[in-house]
Amino acid sequence: MKKVASLIALFVALLIPQLCLAQAPAGAPAGTTGLCNDGSYFKGSVKIGACTGHKGLKTWWGAPKAPAKTAPVKTAPAKTTTPPKSAPAPAAKTTPPPAASTPPPTTKPSSPATPAKTSPSNTAAAPGGGPGLVWLNTASNVYHCPGSTYYGKTKAGAYMTEPEAKAKGAHPNGGKACSTK
Repeated sequence: MKKVASLIALFVALLIPQLCLAQAPAGAPAGTTGLCNDGSYFKGSVKIGACTGHKGLKTWWGAPKAPAKTAPVKTAPAKTTTPPKSAPAPAAKTTPPPAASTPPPTTKPSSPATPAKTSPSNTAAAPGGGPGLVWLNTASNVYHCPGSTYYGKTKAGAYMTEPEAKAKGAHPNGGKACSTK
């Protein structure tokens, strides 16, 4: 009798976790882990950010993410050492600092380790360019005049005359042409 009871307990112990896990419906594509509010399916393994751009997450079927296991940090006991005995150092001769005629400049404390953001204003312009040439951003098909913020500073582009840029179908930045004819 004990053997039958233990088999039933084992069967129930194995069956309950399977019933408790949510599973994707039969009509969902293979590997689907979530259903978005707009009716599309999500196949990622992380719930955070799922269905971004699809009106959010409606149902999650994926397994919950287990917490990351980290190895305990082992610390070595601190060594205590005594400094070697030696003769005392000779006294140093000190001289007073020279009198300052102007007060030292005050500086504002800088923010701690903030990386500089790359923007067109702090990037170097592409070599070339000059009078009579515009910078055509080939990615957006917009041309920029000399002296403007983006002149020679977009990721993809080329220098050319304004009529050449217009012949390629480009339009001026802000709708203002560079040349005044």
